[in-house]
Amino acid sequence: MQHEGPIRFAVVGFGHIGKRHAEMIKGHPRCQLVAVADVNTSMEAQVREQHEVPFFGGIEELLEAVPDVEVVCVCTPNSLHAPHSLKALEARKHVVCEKPMGLSKADCEDVIHKALQVSRHVFCVMQNRYSPPSVWLKELVESGKLGEIFTVHINCYWNRDDRYYAHSDWKGTLNLDGGPLFTQFSHFIDIMYWLFGDIDDVYARFHNFNHSHNTEFEDSGQVNFRFRNGGLGSINYSTSVWDRNLESSMTIVGAKGSVKVGGQYMEKVEVCHVEDYTMPELPPANPPNDYGPYKGSAANHSFIFENVVDTLEGGGMATTNALEGLKVVEIIERIYTTRQIPWPA
Repeated sequence: MQHEGPIRFAVVGFGHIGKRHAEMIKGHPRCQLVAVADVNTSMEAQVREQHEVPFFGGIEELLEAVPDVEVVCVCTPNSLHAPHSLKALEARKHVVCEKPMGLSKADCEDVIHKALQVSRHVFCVMQNRYSPPSVWLKELVESGKLGEIFTVHINCYWNRDDRYYAHSDWKGTLNLDGGPLFTQFSHFIDIMYWLFGDIDDVYARFHNFNHSHNTEFEDSGQVNFRFRNGGLGSINYSTSVWDRNLESSMTIVGAKGSVKVGGQYMEKVEVCHVEDYTMPELPPANPPNDYGPYKGSAANHSFIFENVVDTLEGGGMATTNALEGLKVVEIIERIYTTRQIPWPA
């Protein structure tokens, strides 16, 4: 059924990601930005000048003053994603929730329970699923052309130094941030789960090499596990890389071939050697560090809003639903609470 008029959105949290959501909403012909909320009230002048919508100091104030909002985009610090999603759902609004959906499985379950109670959608933002290499990988894995999957290895080596943490009062804190698997690398865990399913027999090792002055958790980790569907896997990650990001990659070894998707953000197919298979030409993938409104990861964000419109107007379904958002959080929670291998003295 065609929705009458544009879908009315509000953005809660007007940091870097919240600004991106506002741009995506304004750029879509079926969406309308009607309000913004942020605890940093110095943002008000910018919001009114750039977007010409009312500004509020909190989600409660926004929901009370603008009752005809239909969708709330939750772009606040990680630990507030679940509480703010719940407040929006209690007001019977659909939710677009930035990653991660929460910092615990229990918080995510509360959100899902409330969404079912009030018959509202929760769209989890995992925009990397839309990148051309990810779409291609999904088709390749599901086709069975790789044969039995033996091993899957994810390597994420990024730079997050004082330049990153100096501009935030919540990143680096355990209670608001949660750690690099939640904040930096959950997108790649989502791609892994999307392709290969859940994991078991998790062993991990964590260490903080050079972030003890600005984070309350590890900056590096090595995780090993077994896929429930068969095969072994590993995740190796660090935010200690000097000066700039090094890579984010996934290497898959199967009985009938091997592939590697790499680059800084898994935007390049670096190896495709598969029996009786010719690599197709993929659409170009802009690197996500190009922050123009419709470039890089912002371009992938635009697919999220296209999916919201398609779903609410009756023609589609959520590409990353709340149960999938919960599973990513649960996997990270299990990694952080699993059997740890002691770091050498």
